[in-house]
Amino acid sequence: MTQATQVELSDEEIHEAEERAMPRAAIVFETIRREGEGELSRRLSALIFSAVSAGLSMGFSLFTMSVFTAYLPDTPWRPLVTSFGYTIGFLVAILGRQQLFTENTLTPILVLLNRFDAATFWRVVRLWIIVIGGNLAGALAFATLLAHVPVFSPDLQRSFGEVAVHATSGEALPNFVRAFYAGWLIALMVWLLPAAESAAMFIILLLTYIVAAAELTHVVAGSVEALYAVEIGRSTVADFVFRYFLPVFTGNSIGGVTFVALLNFGQVAGDAGPGERRGKAR
Repeated sequence: MTQATQVELSDEEIHEAEERAMPRAAIVFETIRREGEGELSRRLSALIFSAVSAGLSMGFSLFTMSVFTAYLPDTPWRPLVTSFGYTIGFLVAILGRQQLFTENTLTPILVLLNRFDAATFWRVVRLWIIVIGGNLAGALAFATLLAHVPVFSPDLQRSFGEVAVHATSGEALPNFVRAFYAGWLIALMVWLLPAAESAAMFIILLLTYIVAAAELTHVVAGSVEALYAVEIGRSTVADFVFRYFLPVFTGNSIGGVTFVALLNFGQVAGDAGPGERRGKAR
């Protein structure tokens, strides 16, 4: 039998090796869980302002995509470029620490899975209601301002409508399925961010770019587009609610909770020793 080679390292080199090692899943879990505890404890006014701010910020996804669409030639590769514009709203909302609903399909859910009781359940429900309500209020405000304060060129105004109608033209079932994948990707993004450090911007840009390029549906970014279509008379409120909002909200929620929160909780719970996970719930 061959003996394992043992490399002699100085204390400084051992410390550097530890610094370079990827954090264990349990560390990522605990980082996100603690963030979730903080979000569940925030004051009502802080949550509302943060959620409305995120809804407004997501309007810049529609805005930037429309700018690219207006000034690029109509070619088969144009969507691959305009999809970069979709990432802007996410970058602003996430790096600005604003409350975006799809992040909350993971962060507070890990708290609930770790401490499954009625009090925590209702705190999560409260958070979800406040955040989605605030996001929609911000989305509506942005869409209304864009539709009724026509300070941009006719070409750009036309592009706003073109992007909005195309993005929200699907039927309820396809919107739900596409939302399922989008919720999965966005929650994965949240799971990756604690380990990303200086690469956080790249992670956000890459995964939200995929959402746009694949024409997946996101409840907040898409609501800005759908509400803009309503404001300019290209869609109806009933279309927004029943063909877009409800199926996309449901799909995003199931995708994030099922395929990220539950699975990652399962791997951490499986590694934890007796009483270890419960001890962290204090």
